[in-house]
Amino acid sequence: MDFIQDAPALGNQYRDDPVLGGMLAHLLPAGVLAAIEADLDELGAHAARAWLDARTRSATEPALQQWDAWGARIDRIDLTPAWREGAAMTARYGFVAAGHEATHGVHARIDQFARVYLYHVASEFYTCPLAMSDGAATALKASGARALIDLAVPRLLARDPARLWLSGQWMTETAGGSDVARTGTVARRDRDGTWRLYGRKWFTSAVVGEMALALARPEGAGDGTDALALFLVETRDAHGRWNGIRIDRLKDKLGTRQLPTAEIHLEGVPAMPVGEPAHGVRMIAPMLNVTRTWNAVCALATMRRCLALAVDYARRRDAFGRPLARQPLHRATLASLAAEFEAAFHFVFFVAALLGRVAQATPAERALLRVLTPLAKLWTGRLAVRVASETCEAFGGAGYIENTGIPQLLRDAQVFPIWEGTTNVLALDVLRALGTDGVDALAQAARALLAEAGGDRHGIGDCLDAARDWHASRRGARDALEAGARGFATTLARAFAAAVLARHAAWAARERGDRRALAALDAFAGAGLSRLARAVDDDALLPDNCAP
Repeated sequence: MDFIQDAPALGNQYRDDPVLGGMLAHLLPAGVLAAIEADLDELGAHAARAWLDARTRSATEPALQQWDAWGARIDRIDLTPAWREGAAMTARYGFVAAGHEATHGVHARIDQFARVYLYHVASEFYTCPLAMSDGAATALKASGARALIDLAVPRLLARDPARLWLSGQWMTETAGGSDVARTGTVARRDRDGTWRLYGRKWFTSAVVGEMALALARPEGAGDGTDALALFLVETRDAHGRWNGIRIDRLKDKLGTRQLPTAEIHLEGVPAMPVGEPAHGVRMIAPMLNVTRTWNAVCALATMRRCLALAVDYARRRDAFGRPLARQPLHRATLASLAAEFEAAFHFVFFVAALLGRVAQATPAERALLRVLTPLAKLWTGRLAVRVASETCEAFGGAGYIENTGIPQLLRDAQVFPIWEGTTNVLALDVLRALGTDGVDALAQAARALLAEAGGDRHGIGDCLDAARDWHASRRGARDALEAGARGFATTLARAFAAAVLARHAAWAARERGDRRALAALDAFAGAGLSRLARAVDDDALLPDNCAP
């Protein structure tokens, strides 16, 4: 009889995740955890069902229908089943609302992001517009624009799917991605005072949302970012038709293929300025801590799914006379990935907890959040790609076959280092956030965590001291500082993550007799925390036409 290999299987992704369970027990009061646990259990079961369902049906992607049968332009986007149920799931489980409601106070963001973490992979990136909706609600509330807050925020946070709005984030244009100063969209004011937007937006993720926040340059305003204004756009008119928006095409992407990302033209879209029609880039700043945290949490979710599948497969797959799970090198490979994931997980949820306290935070805590958020996004984005790639390899040839679902994890993971700022953009943002003495402030916070852990057995403080010295030695040489910014930022992320993990590991061993996190800390720190770069002669390595 031919041998048939068992496919990997998933159990309830809440019950089977000791890292998530340990974090929630550590950071949440017992009453809060008891109140949310039934929802988390349902989401864990939904994650397992969705994975199995996806393996038993043909893959689906959104489709753009630009014309009806009679020649009328309709630009209808047909969505996947997971997207069609997204509003009901969001209203039921509060993927956006939970982060803003007062029910659980300062623990609201931990509750919210635990839900998002369990839902993300099953959502087929419906989490993308949810992240933008959360960011839009945050930016609007920070703006003080009362009329727009009253119009949009209750709908963005709605618990009724019929009232729920999704928000887009329309910033990217052909001439500028991260370089928003090159925004070409123009805002013109009619005689009746109505603002209208004209231009082309090159990447509009989740264009099916009911609203968007868009950057545009008011007609006659000067150049540069300060002259840009932020506008709220309702995408449909009172009759449900596109509101001065033409859908040119859907993007043909490497991954996130179930997510309808479009190129659009704005042809006089009515728009409402958020605050004064200037300083729009400053207006979007409050949303960055939110959307970058979503990015990091969703990267964690992808890593967790990869590890769950790889570990289950290792128990089922025999090679050379015994299961892969009993092969020392294979075990060591998976254990190393698990340790990296666990450090990243506790770091990201530390950031989420800090975000939940931001309204009551001290200036030092706000400054710490400003540094840690891009660090968490930068590091987890790249780590997700590495874990997904190793997962493909752990499955051998099966990891290269599309209908196993494993290649999609890798294709989808590649978006995490790109969305909300590439690795290099974020590394430079970290330099700005640190200022002149930021490393000392970050190191002080790390040492406070190590004091809770009972000491520093892994040289975490020494690593941060080395990073501080590296930073200080290059303050007068901006090019050298920027050239090494990626390794510098990664070092800060790894060292701070080790401190957070050390605190959790000490708690888990003391309160629960669980030493798994201690083992993860030993493995993570043992792989080295520093990624500080040495100077290289890049002019010698690059073609002549790349030299300045």
